[in-house]
Amino acid sequence: MQKYKKNRVAYPFLMPALISILIFTVLPILYTIFISFTNYNMYHLEDFHIIGLQNYIDVFSGSISKVFFPVLGWTIVFASLSTVGSYFIGMLLAILLNNPHMKEAKLYKGLLIIPWALPATIAILAWQGLLNEQYGGINSLLKVFGGTGVPWLTNVFWARFAIILVNLWLGFPYMLNVCLGGLQAIEPTYYESARIDGASRWQCFQKITFPMITRLSIPLIVSTFASNFNNFGNIYMITQGGPARAGSQFAGSTDILASTIYKMTTWSNRYELSATLSVIAFVIVGALTLLNLHLSGAFKEVER
Repeated sequence: MQKYKKNRVAYPFLMPALISILIFTVLPILYTIFISFTNYNMYHLEDFHIIGLQNYIDVFSGSISKVFFPVLGWTIVFASLSTVGSYFIGMLLAILLNNPHMKEAKLYKGLLIIPWALPATIAILAWQGLLNEQYGGINSLLKVFGGTGVPWLTNVFWARFAIILVNLWLGFPYMLNVCLGGLQAIEPTYYESARIDGASRWQCFQKITFPMITRLSIPLIVSTFASNFNNFGNIYMITQGGPARAGSQFAGSTDILASTIYKMTTWSNRYELSATLSVIAFVIVGALTLLNLHLSGAFKEVER
């Protein structure tokens, strides 16, 4: 009874936050789910009605599937390469900077953290200028050394390469700090014991450093993958989803699910299809979040 009274006292203090979550999070999600079961678009703004699972059928096996599956595949590739690449770059740099004999380690850490410290919008716009095919800094530098300009924004391969390159540059400082923290958590006695047994540096990395850092970093890697899965800003500000994809009015060659949903909503006014894709993306990211909570042991803490 006393515990119930204490909880009842807390409710008035929680109500502003709960009401905000209900209005700005729960209700929009429920409304999006509802729209995904209707034909609400620019042709049926006033007379839309429920059509059941037809939108989902169109996405998975109808005409929209020709757009959905290629975009989903590229989204997974983009998120995977961005996450894994930034993690291994961050790990490599962390191992180098963790060397106690490197006197300039603090200076290098300060320089390497700059991409993370800069506002993302400013950094992305700077990269957009660097990748410009006519007057961009990268192509200008290549021409100085006798090379030819690279079609960064008009060729599908180079546009995707550029997007991943920018995402790696923006993402590796975070992984660098994650791995530095993981290295500090490893007991030096493990390495001492390994050296006594005759282990080489590579064997120490293979058997001690890599497994222990990865085990500590898995929840953060999963959350980073989920973030890259919906990384709308980087792609849209650099390429706007281009170059154009043949036979598709909704998505370009570098569009991921998030930017495709944006285009369906603002460019084509196909609200029912964008809501359907939003629900699918929500399920995928929600599954990754549950996996992240499981790996981080959050459920075990709740059970206690």
